[in-house]
Amino acid sequence: MRILTTIAGLFLAGLLFGQGAGDKVLGKWYTPDRETILEIYKDGGKYFGKIVWLKEPNEEDGTPKVDDKNPKPELQSQKILGLVNLKGFSYDTKEKEWNNGTIYDPKNGKTYDCYMWMDNDDELTIKGYIMGMRWLGRKETWPRAK
Repeated sequence: MRILTTIAGLFLAGLLFGQGAGDKVLGKWYTPDRETILEIYKDGGKYFGKIVWLKEPNEEDGTPKVDDKNPKPELQSQKILGLVNLKGFSYDTKEKEWNNGTIYDPKNGKTYDCYMWMDNDDELTIKGYIMGMRWLGRKETWPRAK
């Protein structure tokens, strides 16, 4: 009985440790050009990110920027500010990365498979890729917004 309790305790501690490590991605992040801040949050055990600040949130005529490059016509009028463009990430404690997610680029209207990792607490590296080939894609490092 003691062995079973010990094993259960270690399993629970492992889950809690993994949970805490995964949550260090939570917060606000600048894109490399520092023209956008995304907030990464957790919902239903998965990680998501939404655009919470734009250096230039409006078009020249003063109207809010919209997702006009979206391939779905019904979504082309949604505002960029507030747009959820990181979706469905899970934290992999073994690989120390957030994976199985997607990233949407409103500048070109395309969605890419994506994974993320942190080499330190103040930098998040994002890699979007296509056709299931992680080695084929684009990598960016996002600084934490203070």
